[in-house]
Amino acid sequence: MSLKLENLYKSKLLSADEAVSKINPGDNIVFGTGCAEPVMLLHALVKNRERYKSLHLYSMLPRSDGEYVQEGMEKYFHYNSLFVSKGVRDAVNSGRADYIPCFFHEMPRLFKEGYIPLDVSLIQVSKPDNHGFCSFGISNDFVKPATECAKIVIAEVNENMPRVLGDSFIHISDIDYIVRNDHPVAEMAPSKIGDVEKKIGEYCASLIEDGSTLQLGIGAIPDAVLSFLKNKKDLGIHSEMISDGIVDLVESGVITNKKKTLKPGKIVVTFLMGTQKLYDFVNDNAMIESDSVDYVNDPLIIMKNYKMVCINSCVEVDLMGQITAESVGLKQISGVGGQVDFMRGASRAKDGKSIIAIPSTAKKGTISKIVPFLSEGAGVTTSRNDVHYVVTEYGIADLRGKSLKERARELINIAHPKFRDELIGEFEKRFNSSYYDKRFFLGKKGDGEKTRAK
Repeated sequence: MSLKLENLYKSKLLSADEAVSKINPGDNIVFGTGCAEPVMLLHALVKNRERYKSLHLYSMLPRSDGEYVQEGMEKYFHYNSLFVSKGVRDAVNSGRADYIPCFFHEMPRLFKEGYIPLDVSLIQVSKPDNHGFCSFGISNDFVKPATECAKIVIAEVNENMPRVLGDSFIHISDIDYIVRNDHPVAEMAPSKIGDVEKKIGEYCASLIEDGSTLQLGIGAIPDAVLSFLKNKKDLGIHSEMISDGIVDLVESGVITNKKKTLKPGKIVVTFLMGTQKLYDFVNDNAMIESDSVDYVNDPLIIMKNYKMVCINSCVEVDLMGQITAESVGLKQISGVGGQVDFMRGASRAKDGKSIIAIPSTAKKGTISKIVPFLSEGAGVTTSRNDVHYVVTEYGIADLRGKSLKERARELINIAHPKFRDELIGEFEKRFNSSYYDKRFFLGKKGDGEKTRAK
């Protein structure tokens, strides 16, 4: 940096305690998400809580220990979650915090259009380049557009934050106060892949053609899918996030992005969660383009990708194909996220496919994830009109163009065998029809193989 920029940078330096002293009681505060959460600033906020009354906090996917939502913190902090993750579940469901349902691609609107007026943004960014620009690194998503709406911007500048390219930069002149952070960036270890996940991954991979563009999340099932793509050719990525699994496929030449019809040659993302392996890969890598979520997750943008394939998961799917991915009855355990964004975008794409991939059971096999009815009070994340494929370890159900009766047959046939009799009983009661009517059913009772209705 030039001497002028260096002096500007130094003039903004404060300790974390000094930086949070600039926050006023009652302020609305947004902060960085996931592995880019500004932990030093949040810790200082909690440490100095006696200064404040009713600060309003907004974020999603908190990765810290959530000090600000612990019992007794309510008089200082009112946390509003845009996506309920493990660290804040208890607080949301006990009433100490709130959940705001919202499609991921529409989150920036909440701040841009004044639904949530913002006073302060707390972010973690990379060190400035020679021109004074800091990258939002692994958390662009709604945080960058929200930061542009805030009156005060306080940044942890972390030397270890990767410099991720794209529309993902903020100039030091637009940062009011800077706190130095030399801690390693938070990591998320890969999930363990079991036999169930492997089988689901194999089925999902069978639906992915050469030249497809993929959206994948994080966890055992997405990682399992990636493990079965080694013989595919010229895959691309347009995804709200990526994790470690894509690195090996890029290096082996499976993911080339050459066949993409939108931004060929680029992996387009809005945030990242993984290990140092991923962070090293994305750092200053011209293949990676990080853009804000109102671009990446916009269904009208997603649909521009030829052979767009999205893979998501859920809590329950009922016999009509309705999906809840965010609650167990009235208990909020997750959020809408980008599932609907990508399912709608993929469904509009030329030769696009949307996939819901789930184990057939939960709680160590004691409950079925394919159910007659969603749990009472559950939020419908994805309507039955939006669902295409549902995949379990027992096969693939194709719901597109199917009647309610045909959908139910497809779903029952990929349910766990020990729950099928119950589901069949509901089917016959609901439709006043035999499940084994040969006009529709091609398989045998309990075979678990993929069937097609005629």
